Amino acid sequence: MAKGPDAFRTISEAAEELNVPQHVLRFWETKFAFIRPMKRAGGRRFYRPADIAVLRGVRRLLHDEGYTIKGVQKLHREQGLKRLVAAGEGMSAAAPPAPSAGSPAARGDTDALLTALRDLEAAKRRLDDLLKG
Repeated sequence: MAKGPDAFRTISEAAEELNVPQHVLRFWETKFAFIRPMKRAGGRRFYRPADIAVLRGVRRLLHDEGYTIKGVQKLHREQGLKRLVAAGEGMSAAAPPAPSAGSPAARGDTDALLTALRDLEAAKRRLDDLLKG
């Protein structure tokens, strides 16, 4: 009988679902502090559905998108678990979602770009003046 989607998975079930060996899951626990399966007496691991979702993202980033362990650690540090889960669901982790046009982040980017443009135009005018004279 198959387990339901909300059932906990043993390490062998998780490894099979993710198509990685069990030792890889144990290794990832040592490299990623955010991977913390429940452990019962005797150290037997049980993975919650949320754990599987995070592991799926880690697997995709490392195996499919070519991230390094440090790269996944940095992505987690900067963007959190939601980004790792999104990667496991098929969203590319290469770039965070763009801010909406009216958001403060988008306005800040626009302001910075306009300032850079003004600086470049001023530099061009000075160079043109130097070349004329």
